Amino acid sequence: MSADRHAHTSAILLSGGRGSRLGGIEKGLAPLAGRPLISWVIHRIAAQVDEIVISANRQLNDYRALGHPVIADTLHDDQLSSFAGPLAGILAAAAHTHAEWLLVVPCDTPFLPRDLVARLHAASTPTQRLVRASDAKRIHYAVMLLHRSLLPDMADFLSEGQRSVQHWHARHPVAEASFADPTAFANLNTAEDFVRAEAAQR
Repeated sequence: MSADRHAHTSAILLSGGRGSRLGGIEKGLAPLAGRPLISWVIHRIAAQVDEIVISANRQLNDYRALGHPVIADTLHDDQLSSFAGPLAGILAAAAHTHAEWLLVVPCDTPFLPRDLVARLHAASTPTQRLVRASDAKRIHYAVMLLHRSLLPDMADFLSEGQRSVQHWHARHPVAEASFADPTAFANLNTAEDFVRAEAAQR
């Protein structure tokens, strides 16, 4: 077990979006320096967690080839669809995890901190069971650690027709773990972002 690994944490990788800013291609599978983008995220967090589950809605077999369970976010609710947003993906994937705590990260953040999980856990308290990452520039609402006891409220929130991760956070006492390097949370959303990220690896 790596020294960076925090026991009893499952990771959910969010890859369920439409990739609209990349022309509709499957973002998590888009190549970055010859590897699928999501594989960079897996590499960053694998040593920090006990298991990884991928939330995806398209090209499921391609994601499964990466060696982790893949769960589509379709819920049995007339109000929700396959693209009901990240919270629906979290809720569906969480049903296939086993740990008490859940790390949630997007598939388009390939340079996540190698101590992400430890620092998110360190910021949690008995009354703050939801922790999000931040840096000097912004709050990263989709990079979070949550206790699975919050999942019923997430289900209620979705059943009310709500979708916003930020608004769901507002329902709970939230702690923040602040990181000095904002590039650690850089999202790759456009072809230009991929070009810059590849150049940074040379």
